[in-house]
Amino acid sequence: MSVHVQETSRDQPASAANKPGPGQRPLLIYDGDCGFCVYWARYWQKLTGDRVDYRPYQEAGAQYPDIPQAEFQRAVQYIAPDGTRASAAEASFLTLSHAPRKRVWLWLYRHVPGFAPISEWAYAFTAAHRPAFFRVSQLLWGKDHEPPRYELVSSLFLRLLGLIYLSAFVSFAVQAQGLIGSHGIQPLTEFVNNVAARFGPERFYLAPMMFWLNDSDAAIAAVCWAGAVLSLLLVVNVLPRLTLFLLFALYLSLVYAGQTFMTYQWDLFLLEMGFAALLMSFATMPGIWLLRWLLFRFMFMSGVVKLLSLDPSWWDLSALSYHFFTQPLPTTIAWHAAQLPPGFLKFATGIMFVVELVLPFLIFAPRRFRFVAAFGFLLLESLIFLTGNYNWFNLQTMLLCLPLFDDAALRSILPSRLPRVLQPKPHAPRPAVTAAVSAVALLLVFCSLVRMDLRFGGSPPEFARTVDGWFSPLNMVSAYGLFSIMTTKRREIVIEGSYDGVEWHEYEFRYKPGDVTRAPPWNIPHQPRLDWQMWFAALDNPQRLRWFWRFLERLLENEPTVTALLASNPFADKPPVYVRAQFYDYTFAGSEEKAAGQWWDRQLLGQYFPAVHLKVRPGQ
Repeated sequence: MSVHVQETSRDQPASAANKPGPGQRPLLIYDGDCGFCVYWARYWQKLTGDRVDYRPYQEAGAQYPDIPQAEFQRAVQYIAPDGTRASAAEASFLTLSHAPRKRVWLWLYRHVPGFAPISEWAYAFTAAHRPAFFRVSQLLWGKDHEPPRYELVSSLFLRLLGLIYLSAFVSFAVQAQGLIGSHGIQPLTEFVNNVAARFGPERFYLAPMMFWLNDSDAAIAAVCWAGAVLSLLLVVNVLPRLTLFLLFALYLSLVYAGQTFMTYQWDLFLLEMGFAALLMSFATMPGIWLLRWLLFRFMFMSGVVKLLSLDPSWWDLSALSYHFFTQPLPTTIAWHAAQLPPGFLKFATGIMFVVELVLPFLIFAPRRFRFVAAFGFLLLESLIFLTGNYNWFNLQTMLLCLPLFDDAALRSILPSRLPRVLQPKPHAPRPAVTAAVSAVALLLVFCSLVRMDLRFGGSPPEFARTVDGWFSPLNMVSAYGLFSIMTTKRREIVIEGSYDGVEWHEYEFRYKPGDVTRAPPWNIPHQPRLDWQMWFAALDNPQRLRWFWRFLERLLENEPTVTALLASNPFADKPPVYVRAQFYDYTFAGSEEKAAGQWWDRQLLGQYFPAVHLKVRPGQ
């Protein structure tokens, strides 16, 4: 607004004849000919409601003859009910003190040394460049700036989060028995017994999960399907706070119970996002800011780790020349993306770094800059969604862009009836609840900063690591960073079985490459955890992978819960006598081969795991 630096005028009385009487509201007088002043006066009026009156000096100035016209033109004037007057920055903060959660600015002005003169200087600088700041204001916040509201955003976010949870629980439910069931690859019962024997009562703190009560196959199924039901309740907004708490507890249980098959970043990402959403259900604004902080960390760290790894493919921008065919589970569109010119792929890699390293800082910028960041993230995640099977991961990241918008933005794009259905009745949380939620949010921010420092190679103070360690088992915060090292070759493990050790038949997986003529399938939002682990196994030494040995053992037993995880079992009638694992180099087929129906080329590299057999057959 039109302002100037002056000595405080808080104790200067307005004209005695015209000062507000007892019970009247304070009055803010502004320059009605100044577009910048009118713009922010209207915004402040929406913030303060009927607690403050607003009038241009062209209408109200005559009632205050003691205030020169030049004073009205240079600074806003705040007339208190007792007749005292303040102007410039102090008048602004006095006005804002009548708006919810804005009184802090007046407290800073009056109690923090140096804050008042700095505020008055900034006010004067703004006043001297009002036309420019008016244009900037319209650019950053729009022509009709409204106080942001997030009731609709938070309601829609929680409902869509319910769908993400539903995908995660159902996806694991259909695989759970083969992965961690009593006859699965890594039986939960063995895990529970081993941890209990090693840690005793401390296990309840180190691995908080419901399976300490019951680790049976029925309990595994009950947790998965209970999570699915609760997810649907969240979608329809039934007891959202209780539902969010139970969803977090159930999924945390599965993360521990899943062992090797639950070590992915998206599982921890979902836990952290779910807990932040739980906090948002109690107090909207702390939750919104916590979700924005999560999005910042996730995107920014995804870019940072690529550079910190010193991987040459990231530094010379050639990474996308390898990514599309070496990623764990490519889609059919990935084949077409891999055919793009190398120069274009380098350009796309550079743009990706802009999205991951620059746009995250716009998350904390004014409204329209946040929109720019959101659209950049949505574009990147959409392209990843089209070219790679990353279950619900990209959908979850796209959902995390929702808190960058506000209710007004959503109403402008949603059908008119939908906001009325989704938006709950406005309900301001009690100050004590907001304070408690804010305290927990600050604790999570602190722990996340410790994790970021460690990821950067730093050494946080001992007390910081201790505090972070207290909450670490709950997985409420995590360190992130995707594709720090780009794989430039695709190694595939092909499992084969035989009755006689001479004639071998391949097991075909549901989603990972095998048959070179099979098109890469689409499996979003499903997460085929065995297929993913086979990709990681190809990068590791099989002698260190106990789960892989158990997998081969289950194939020799023809265990139905495990073979159900595969697309085909060539030994459905009778289990094989031998199994082995061959090592292949896979690349996308060329255009001519693709036209003939072949998607992959492969070349045998040797043996990944030698032929093995059971010393004692099941039932003998």
